[in-house]
Amino acid sequence: MIFERFVDSGLSQHSFVVGCQGSGEIAVIDPQRDVDVYLDYARDHGYRIAYVMDTHIHADFASGARELADKTGARLMLSGYDAGEHFRVQFPHEDLHEGDRVDIGNVRIEVRHTPGHTPEHLMFVVFDGARSRDEPIALITGDFLFVGSLGRPDLLGEEAKRALARQMFASVRDKLADLPDGVEVHPGHGAGSACGAGMAGRPVSTLGYERATNPYLDPSLSEDAFVEKLLHGLPEIPDFYPRNKGINSEGPKDVIPLPGMQAIEPDEVARRVEAGEVTVIDLRDPLAFGGGHVPGALGIGIRGPFANWAGWVTPDDQPVILVDGSGDPAVIEQAVRSMVRTGRDYIDGYVRGGMAAWAGAGLPLDTLAQVDARGAADRVARGEARLVDVRTPAEYAAGHVDAAVHRPVAETREGIPGVDLEEPVAVVCGSGYRSTVAASILQRLGYRRVMNVVGGMGAWEAAGVRQASSSGRRDAA
Repeated sequence: MIFERFVDSGLSQHSFVVGCQGSGEIAVIDPQRDVDVYLDYARDHGYRIAYVMDTHIHADFASGARELADKTGARLMLSGYDAGEHFRVQFPHEDLHEGDRVDIGNVRIEVRHTPGHTPEHLMFVVFDGARSRDEPIALITGDFLFVGSLGRPDLLGEEAKRALARQMFASVRDKLADLPDGVEVHPGHGAGSACGAGMAGRPVSTLGYERATNPYLDPSLSEDAFVEKLLHGLPEIPDFYPRNKGINSEGPKDVIPLPGMQAIEPDEVARRVEAGEVTVIDLRDPLAFGGGHVPGALGIGIRGPFANWAGWVTPDDQPVILVDGSGDPAVIEQAVRSMVRTGRDYIDGYVRGGMAAWAGAGLPLDTLAQVDARGAADRVARGEARLVDVRTPAEYAAGHVDAAVHRPVAETREGIPGVDLEEPVAVVCGSGYRSTVAASILQRLGYRRVMNVVGGMGAWEAAGVRQASSSGRRDAA
């Protein structure tokens, strides 16, 4: 049997290859957007991609299913339960329904309809016939069953979420009941994804262990109690999720070969920046960004959760140009792959020679002041700066500085209500990564005296200057 997991760590997204060595055929399930990784894998191992399948119409990433099927001639097999729904697959494919099966040599994949995260969601039950025709070896659960959690039911909006939560209750009770404890659980995401709350760090589990430890699989929960539990404490929904649902419904365009791998001379980038034609994304770390960056650039470091924030805060109305320290094509390629996976295809290229070449050409530079926790605390205490906490609502509620204004990163795109563009602002998050993203957004909006708190709230606490409260202002007065 062939069974491989491919992991996009930036989005905590898992895709799978399942097949039979005897037949040399494989199925690719929930493929990421840049499908050359599967083409290369199949070529290197001498396999033929015969089937391409998605568990559902994804929101958190743009699917590579259509392009992979087109490039290989594989049968594209998607859920048949999208009829009449708001999001429907609008390109040619074969429908899959409850009880359908795909046979690949000794391997059998059976389909179960598991609505709840989305109405059309499917789970794939995998059998290795060389070992047992009757006992399944693995469940590919998509965004239905996670390790330690379940998929969130609220991505289709407030009106749909309770009905979907009740469908999830039925799916948990009905579609898992006859499956053995020993079957492996392989979810579509791991910890760090916003597709569910409280996911465990391990990428795989067993159904028996989930029955014993997953709080949502507690058989004593009534339907009403289950619904309330499932809807409680869900993370923020990145606003690129609805866009990706639309992209995946209509059919994502091809991105192989990758866009954006063209080097652009610094002078030309400067001209386009001055004309307001492009958005520059700076891939360097927060301190390097603070030392000097392209005016108006977004500081989204490649060594952090780049895919999520590049997908979330990059403007929709302009092409993107990337810049790193030296114009390293490997760094640029990593960023491009991350961006196309969230549906951000409009990447024109990257700065030839990176920021070293930009500075060497004498082109304009902005800086972002870096301030340590004690220095920021002193300024806030003297009324010389406003502290803006850009962490999530859950992080803020768990403890924050009394004087802080709460404004999660994505909301800084609308500015800070009540804070003047000339007022000094110190931006803080957990570690300094998100605060750099938010501070760069504020600079782009015209805030002229922005500071980044180095080390975030971790450094603030370590310095012994944190004054915590369990409640505080949502916005400035």
